[in-house]
Amino acid sequence: MMSRGVVKVKAQSAAVIVPPKELIIPKYCESIHQTKRRPTRTVHIGKVEVGSKHRVALQTMTTTDTRNVQATVDQVKKCADAGADIVRITVQGKREAEACYKIREQLFKDRYDVPLVADIHFQPAVAMMVAECFEKIRINPGNFADGRKTFETINYDDPAQFAAERDYIEEVFTPLVKKCKDLGRAMRIGTNHGSLSARILSYYGDTPKGMVESAFEFADICRKHDYHNFVFSMKASNPLVMVQAYRLLAEEMYKKSWDYPLHLGVTEAGEGEDGRMKSAIGIGALLMDGLGDTIRVSLTEDPEYEIDPCNRLASLGQTACSTGLGVPAFEEKTRDTHTFSRRVGDLPKQVEGEQYDFRGLLHRDGTVFSVVNVEELKQPEFLYKKLGAKLVVGMPFKDIATSDSVIMRQIPPSSDAEGRRALRRLQEVTVHTIVPAAVLAADPLPGAVTLHTLKDAVKAHKAGGVKLPEGSTRLAIEVDGTETTEEISALKTLNPVVVLLNIADGVSRIHASRRVFEVIKSHEISTPVIHHIRFPAGAVRDEIVINTGTYVGGLLVDGLGDGAVIEAPHEDLEFLRTTSFGLLQGSRMRNTKTEYVSCPSCGRTLFNLQEVTEQIRQKTGHLPGVAIAVMGCIVNGPGEMADADFGYVGGAPGKIDLYVGKEVVKRAIPMEQACDELVQLIKDHGRWVEPAKEEEPAAVPA
Repeated sequence: MMSRGVVKVKAQSAAVIVPPKELIIPKYCESIHQTKRRPTRTVHIGKVEVGSKHRVALQTMTTTDTRNVQATVDQVKKCADAGADIVRITVQGKREAEACYKIREQLFKDRYDVPLVADIHFQPAVAMMVAECFEKIRINPGNFADGRKTFETINYDDPAQFAAERDYIEEVFTPLVKKCKDLGRAMRIGTNHGSLSARILSYYGDTPKGMVESAFEFADICRKHDYHNFVFSMKASNPLVMVQAYRLLAEEMYKKSWDYPLHLGVTEAGEGEDGRMKSAIGIGALLMDGLGDTIRVSLTEDPEYEIDPCNRLASLGQTACSTGLGVPAFEEKTRDTHTFSRRVGDLPKQVEGEQYDFRGLLHRDGTVFSVVNVEELKQPEFLYKKLGAKLVVGMPFKDIATSDSVIMRQIPPSSDAEGRRALRRLQEVTVHTIVPAAVLAADPLPGAVTLHTLKDAVKAHKAGGVKLPEGSTRLAIEVDGTETTEEISALKTLNPVVVLLNIADGVSRIHASRRVFEVIKSHEISTPVIHHIRFPAGAVRDEIVINTGTYVGGLLVDGLGDGAVIEAPHEDLEFLRTTSFGLLQGSRMRNTKTEYVSCPSCGRTLFNLQEVTEQIRQKTGHLPGVAIAVMGCIVNGPGEMADADFGYVGGAPGKIDLYVGKEVVKRAIPMEQACDELVQLIKDHGRWVEPAKEEEPAAVPA
């Protein structure tokens, strides 16, 4: 244990650092240091104008059977009343197309002129029919001309053969282009990562490049016929893939001097906080770069409930653009927008003679800290549960989703034996306590990690060294984004165990953080960086989830950050912890629970998606590291399940197909048995564990 005095902070692990390669970041947005709306043309969708000169338009999609005209009309009206600017309806066949005429007519009679979009897969003839009555047609390049989804590999020894097949696509697609042009209809060329054609997969692979090129083939045909009233989308269930694809699309459009608007969305995002978080990570990241003109948040919920998170995201993007959110210009040479790679900081190494084991202070896959107050220590067992610890005879032990360490702005005085004991029990299981230097100087806590602001630490270092209070052997540094390059580069000399990136109020988190990481990477600083985001009293849960996904997830999609801490003094500690873990899982960092890829339902869905998803979640939600896809139909199923271990897909009315990866292994299982069959399938593949029994905290006497 070190005594009080001037010390040199111990070095952490001596990792081999590879100097960062310098990158010339291609232009994919107007500015990397300020949110500026990407200039686009205006696309007319009925009464709604979409493009950079207009506010971000909000969309959703009905879940009713399109043939049930009144039910669909009622749901469209409910969505419009909730604030939807545009509503999409699935149109899978001629009977549905015939119903669309009646739906449009009835809505006009009821004085609802909300534009309607026909969602088309596989059926060019149906698209031609419904273009007569709907304001917009969504086509999927992956199956509009190439037919149903397969994973057949086609060998294109001669690129000319691949190009020649475009002639067939043009033959099939051109009539719809001409019709939309003649009738003044809009179109969305909507690529889905999960439904790329066998032709594109064979030539480009399962890549963002393939997604973009697939869309461009159809756009070239539109342009050939001087039809420009269309938008693009590049959807995926993985936010990282989605962001990469949209950026590449925008980059290629800059090169071509194209100015078509973008429709943003993370497909199959799921439900509840997880669905909102994944959507915010993907959509929010792009909006902060000024990309996106209309958005949809795809949730496994009733469609009108999509509008609130949709509106929150749109407001964040519009406010950022209108206020010129950003920081002074800086040069960026280390962020790779084409290939994802995560900057991983060095984990702590144990030093001989230290009282506590500091190797658990951080987690290799992503760290979660929690902010704890003194009052919460008065009920230690309840605190341990809220931190995600297992209780064994009232003693805490780290579990898979336990907060890695805690931050305390004040600590129990040394005279408070019970409070100090509660903290010590956390320290003994490597849940460490990070405390401001001034607080520790007044009343030291053995084993605490001392927190200094970077500016104070730099001053102290210049004056002879950073002073750690008695009993503290580790230093944490807080960075607020306003520091100079020289101050940030001093982190290499200070060598803290962790950096808390707690951006100052009024400073753009996205842009200031990019600058901080640019300095850190260019100076080969290997300290882990944890994002610390704060919310004022009164912030509601949806705001916390959406803003965290946007401002922190928008950095994690670039591999910038080693974890997160969400601070909201009025909120439940457990909610903030689970939201932090949801952020890391949504950003493809640390898996602490079962991952669900769940479609939002539509008229194609062959079962009640919300009920079935909840049934599956109840039986399988305790399997961290296992990914399960729940798909209402086959349109995107096998492709979006590429990242999933197991799949539950509607194959026919009342019948379910089960998948392992992309391969169907059981067909036509009666729905009543399918959930149990899925569990058995997971067991057969060695991925099942029985749910753990949890010990409840002892009741506190009144």
